Amino acid sequence: MTLVDGMAKKTYTVHNIQLAKEAEIRLKALGLTDGTKIEVLNNKRGGSVIFNVRGTRLAVGRKIAEAIHIEES
Repeated sequence: MTLVDGMAKKTYTVHNIQLAKEAEIRLKALGLTDGTKIEVLNNKRGGSVIFNVRGTRLAVGRKIAEAIHIEES
């Protein structure tokens, strides 16, 4: 399952990130690493995905969200 499939108000665990090396390093610097718990705050069709990670609210576009693999916590 990817972040695009996540439902609002649910908590997930990051399983894997499959992006270009630069983008992956940037997300990891923001705290989005394998095993991190995230809460999806908003995931409306056609827009960006907003989620909470380690106390910080982040928004990513749908293309990036499709590359972030998650599991239900």
